[in-house]
Amino acid sequence: MSTKNASIITKKNIILAGPCSAESEEQLITTAQQLAREGKTDILRAGIWKPRTSPGQFEGIGTRALSWLLKAKEQTGLATAVEVATPKHIEDALNFDVDVLWVGARTTVNPFSVQQLADALRGTNQTILIKNPVNTDIKLWIGAVERFQKVGITNIGLIHRGFTSYSESVYRNPPVWQIPIEMKRLLPELPMIIDPSHICGNRENLKSIVQKSVDLDYDGIMIETHCAPEQALTDKAQQIRPRELSELLEQIIWKRATNGNEDFIHQLSYLREEINQLDDDLLQLLANRMQISQRIGTIKKEHNTTVLQSNRWAEVIDRNLIKAQKLALDESFVRQYLEAIHLESIRRQNLL
Repeated sequence: MSTKNASIITKKNIILAGPCSAESEEQLITTAQQLAREGKTDILRAGIWKPRTSPGQFEGIGTRALSWLLKAKEQTGLATAVEVATPKHIEDALNFDVDVLWVGARTTVNPFSVQQLADALRGTNQTILIKNPVNTDIKLWIGAVERFQKVGITNIGLIHRGFTSYSESVYRNPPVWQIPIEMKRLLPELPMIIDPSHICGNRENLKSIVQKSVDLDYDGIMIETHCAPEQALTDKAQQIRPRELSELLEQIIWKRATNGNEDFIHQLSYLREEINQLDDDLLQLLANRMQISQRIGTIKKEHNTTVLQSNRWAEVIDRNLIKAQKLALDESFVRQYLEAIHLESIRRQNLL
């Protein structure tokens, strides 16, 4: 089993790109050659073993595809990366000289699985990237990092791929920016890489997510890129061609490092971007709340009851003012906020 002695993810604005799944030798090598020709990709990523939500879907070629990945590496000079979920995956990947391993979101949620992977890497200094868990549990994410650190792994990075949500959203996996921002604060030495493909679930929003990550001083991008996305066996809607990746990256406004007197401007810009993300989240929550309010209005209309329910409104005020006090929020401000929401809810219900 080969091992890596130095991390290759320390480069700022590192790009990991490649198909969601390695589907055939021709598809993988063609994609790798196109990426290499564009000259913007550092690491070729590809799904070898594909954990799927439902059985019966394409679950990857498996170990046989690692030889294709190695061939692509030898022909293009690109480093390689694959997802691993079992110790056997690790053994096979390292036997084919894979440079970077990543832990998927479904694996990160399971401490038993993470510990097995960590134990399998004990004694190596392999580069490992850890995706956020599917649920918004920052302790699980930190715990996964600590398990690898405790077996001596030091070349660790983080991947932000969004979180599962039961609410309607324009995203496949809403980014919930507060979680990775807090991870960056707690573990500032670890590179943070954005995975816009899994956050968006489509091609349309990729640029905006990448730009936000750059604004938040992320360290790199992992993005799904396929030579013929319309023919992809997995996640075809979110994959782009290598040339389209180059065009996307050329449109991004890359932030330059600041120092000295410019440090104040950099910090202010960073904090303002945090506020922008929180504002986005607040607007999405307000939209969800109004949708529920309209459903309530429909039920009221069906049962011929008044739109204004004074007892319920008093209950909402009392409940939220008690909570606001615990959160050190000004009572007058919270009351005005609640009244504005209430008036908009009444307006919408009266239109039904």
